[in-house]
Amino acid sequence: MPPPDLLQHLFAAAIASAQPAQCVPPYLPRPEEVKGRLVVLGAGKASAAMAQVVEQHWPGLLSGLVVTRYGYQVPCQRIEVVQAAHPVPDAAGLHAAQRMLALAEGLTADDVVLALISGGGSALLPLPLPGITLQDKQAINRALLASGASIGEMNTVRRHLSAIKGGRLAAACHPARVITLLLSDVPGDHPADIASGPTVGDASTCADALAIVQRYGLQLPPPVLAALESGAGESIKPNDPRLATARTHLIAAPQQALEAAARVAQQHGIACHILSDAIEGEARDVGQVLAALALQVAQRGQPFQPPCVLLSGGETTVTLRSTPQTAGLGGRNVECLLAFTLATRGHPRIHALMGDTDGVDGGAEIAGACSGPHTLAQAFAQGLSPLAHLDGHDAHRFFQALGASVVTGPTLTNVNDFRAILILNK
Repeated sequence: MPPPDLLQHLFAAAIASAQPAQCVPPYLPRPEEVKGRLVVLGAGKASAAMAQVVEQHWPGLLSGLVVTRYGYQVPCQRIEVVQAAHPVPDAAGLHAAQRMLALAEGLTADDVVLALISGGGSALLPLPLPGITLQDKQAINRALLASGASIGEMNTVRRHLSAIKGGRLAAACHPARVITLLLSDVPGDHPADIASGPTVGDASTCADALAIVQRYGLQLPPPVLAALESGAGESIKPNDPRLATARTHLIAAPQQALEAAARVAQQHGIACHILSDAIEGEARDVGQVLAALALQVAQRGQPFQPPCVLLSGGETTVTLRSTPQTAGLGGRNVECLLAFTLATRGHPRIHALMGDTDGVDGGAEIAGACSGPHTLAQAFAQGLSPLAHLDGHDAHRFFQALGASVVTGPTLTNVNDFRAILILNK
């Protein structure tokens, strides 16, 4: 099988392992456990697909509302699906969050709320604290995305400026029992970081959020700064009595996606090594480190013997060196891949695929890209400057010009970045 085809098979296996149809049913409550109503509330890129699976498996009365990214809706009969913007929020997400809190009112101890939470929920539930506007939230999101902050840092700030995240949705559902099904897209799988934790307690504080703002030199509107400095944005803590009956289940995560891809590689007779499911850092720096490791394997047989595949996940970041207005069409995975490709310098036995398992990497409806021994030569033959595209955060256009983009369309799941490096022995 040609290396690009094998790498795409590995990527497809990772995505398939995290499909809601596979991972939701085992965690649904039994009908006899629900004395009152079952109300579904959810947010994230996978939330509509998760809701559809709930409908297919729940025999009794069912109602609710989920909000997903534009283009990620699937047909549901009993659960309403709303679409909103990601990664910069819009009014549709704000209104959906308001309606979600309204649905939480008046629930009883006999009722059960099934919370379907996946990556992307932070932007899709942009309900701000009183005194903070949607425009403020949009500006903060743009600043965080351009700052180079990690996803954990970004979501710490978001939790403390929200009227629904940071455990507030679960608190609003009290005294109903809340069962949260989490599909993780964050390094470390920390529940409070997945969609900024609308239904889980949060141990971080306003002071932590303010320190992150200061660390990255973010300029905040006065009402936002006041909410953090005064403590008005404090989140719901893990020991809050309103969360006493809440239960949380991690139903899919990057590690299981990498393991699924590893099984496919092994079926093709190629050894596979999972480096980590939680790699973070500047995308181009991660690409250079992975390139150094791939070259060591290819040239020295250390620490692994070729042929082999090196897999990793996590979430890198991109600090914009140009302004958002002048930055090109890029994403963290293709930026990592372009840096990797430059550093491997056309080595004849190194191939790679890097992409986002939700099908969207950065500013384009493109999951990622592939590169190989001939990528740089093809680029030079077309008059492309790889370094200029890297410095301009324009990696998608670079790989598009070479016909090397990986396009999946909406995958209806999200278990973060996927990186596969294939090193042949001849």
